[in-house]
Amino acid sequence: MCTAVFPPAPASGIAGRRPASALTIGNFDGVHLGHQALIRRTCAVARAAGQRSLVLTFWPHPRAVLGSGQAPPPLTSREERRRRILALGVDELLELPFTPALAITAPEEFIRQQLMPLNVRHLLIGHDFSLGRGRSGGPDVLRGLGEKYSFGVEQLEPVLQLGSIVSSSRIRRCVAEGDVETAAALLGTFHSCEGSIAHGMGRGRGLGFPTANMTLPETLLPPSGVYATLARVDGLPGARQAVTNIGRNPTFDGTALSVESFLLDAHGDFYGRTLRLEFVARLREERRFDGPEALMRQIAQDVACARRQLAAARTAADDMSLQPCPASCGAPAEEA
Repeated sequence: MCTAVFPPAPASGIAGRRPASALTIGNFDGVHLGHQALIRRTCAVARAAGQRSLVLTFWPHPRAVLGSGQAPPPLTSREERRRRILALGVDELLELPFTPALAITAPEEFIRQQLMPLNVRHLLIGHDFSLGRGRSGGPDVLRGLGEKYSFGVEQLEPVLQLGSIVSSSRIRRCVAEGDVETAAALLGTFHSCEGSIAHGMGRGRGLGFPTANMTLPETLLPPSGVYATLARVDGLPGARQAVTNIGRNPTFDGTALSVESFLLDAHGDFYGRTLRLEFVARLREERRFDGPEALMRQIAQDVACARRQLAAARTAADDMSLQPCPASCGAPAEEA
């Protein structure tokens, strides 16, 4: 059964002496296909050796500590990253606070302080991994330290998808450009955002398309536009088809950014509940309409388009669930 050390353990060390383990280390933002391959391989190595599989990650993001707060917007929240990693079947997830002191720790000191108490016997790393001060602990350095401290080092080849290496930065670019389809292909699941359902201006209800207004998420939000999404509302079973508008409501001279979702087959008062949106396809850009009637006609077209997109994506959505290691449609228009 999976367990997680969460919230983080003290910075002075994660734990005392443990059973022998296979370990992988990283930030794992997004838990994309490359991360999944690394974590699954760690689980397989641990199982074959009769050991525990461990994942060690950091919070906050190192760039938030080293770059004067200029960390990239995360693809996943802290809790969502935890959920996705544990869903892959790892025995234990460990989170280490990333501090300025940790950033200047030499690779050997890091291994003595953090890996040896975990009784690591196998260290699995990604194709571009390095550890310690100034990224000085590259694969060759780690192999030498492995000989000294009695653990093996295995470096995985990069995972390629759609012609190039899967990486968090590549996915971040896709989401920032509204290319949520490519992002999903690289993540192995739909890019998602989460927030609470709050009261809005009520315009959607007046137009005949009542919307759930989500508070702005902490994770990377796609750019303004209309999207076919899957909506998961706390307390409702399963995912509901939805049309989501991200934008500033230019038809009504709006200025504040909002995230509004019309749930196609769900009705009710959901205020205060948590809403999770999974972005399946971008339908169109946001632009100003001549008036409410023109906007209503376009929303009706958006709904029909979204139903087609979501029906086509249904099989893909089933295939995109995280599994443990085995034992745009139409011409541009305006805002919704």
